[in-house]
Amino acid sequence: MTHPNKTLDIVALGEAMVEFNQRPHEQADDAPLYLQGFGGDTSNAAIAAARAGARVAYLSRLGTDRWGERLMDLWQRESINTSAVLRDAQAPTGMYFVSHDAQGHHFSYARAGSAASRMQTTDLAHWQDAIASSQWLHLSGISLAISASACDTAFAAMAHARRVGTQVALDSNLRLSLWPLARAQACIRHAVSLCDLFLPSLEDMTALTGLSQTADIIAWSHAQGAAKVVLKLGGDGALASDGHHQHQVPGHAVTVLDATGAGDCFAGNLLARLSAGDDLWAATAYANAAAALSVRGFGAVGPLPRPDAVLKVLNTPSKGKAA
Repeated sequence: MTHPNKTLDIVALGEAMVEFNQRPHEQADDAPLYLQGFGGDTSNAAIAAARAGARVAYLSRLGTDRWGERLMDLWQRESINTSAVLRDAQAPTGMYFVSHDAQGHHFSYARAGSAASRMQTTDLAHWQDAIASSQWLHLSGISLAISASACDTAFAAMAHARRVGTQVALDSNLRLSLWPLARAQACIRHAVSLCDLFLPSLEDMTALTGLSQTADIIAWSHAQGAAKVVLKLGGDGALASDGHHQHQVPGHAVTVLDATGAGDCFAGNLLARLSAGDDLWAATAYANAAAALSVRGFGAVGPLPRPDAVLKVLNTPSKGKAA
């Protein structure tokens, strides 16, 4: 579905980072080895959407360091418009480490004082045209959490999007290592009131609201103002609601190697398919299949699937556990 005044499908706002992902099968007495890649939730979603065929731009700040250059190269390889990415000579590009054990994957961040955390509301002057020319603005709880100024900037971007007829999508992506629970509750609640599509996870919402039943979480999300809600249920798939009807898409049976970025893959593919004209139910089914594929490899970006692989999964559905 092409809108004549919308030359982009999705603009994503947040922090992109360099990723160091622990390689599997290290001996217990060896120092762990790490595979260098890239991450950052909204960047992952942007790449996932671009691979799904969407026209995508990214909005952020990067350092002028080598890692910032590598991220710019990555986005350009993935056909993501980087014309609105700002470079900050006074701050580094953030990075994080992923380790794995029997309990799953664990994150350690080196992002304090990063270039992206120094986003300011004045940056919106560089971004407002991109937002206005896009069908969707995509943000996350992490976009809000990395600093108070980034949170203010995200709210300003969401308000601008609403003024210019751009829909807003928000992924909950709760990281309590970044901010206190009370602030997360207040900020995410306000952000949900500004969004058209809310993409929470069951785990996030239980931590944020104390609710554990899917029906209660869907009702809470609509009550805050989100017109559409897609609740991610991990291996049990996803539950989509438009406020009138609900539909649950079951999970797919896959072997989970690394769930890093699976939710971001879901968000990017969902927005790509909505931008292409799919209804909420078809877009959710597609995104669910894409996310199941993304957990079969290590790292946030490398395993993000392309449409031929996703369509193959959709054509051979199976009930099981995904990431």
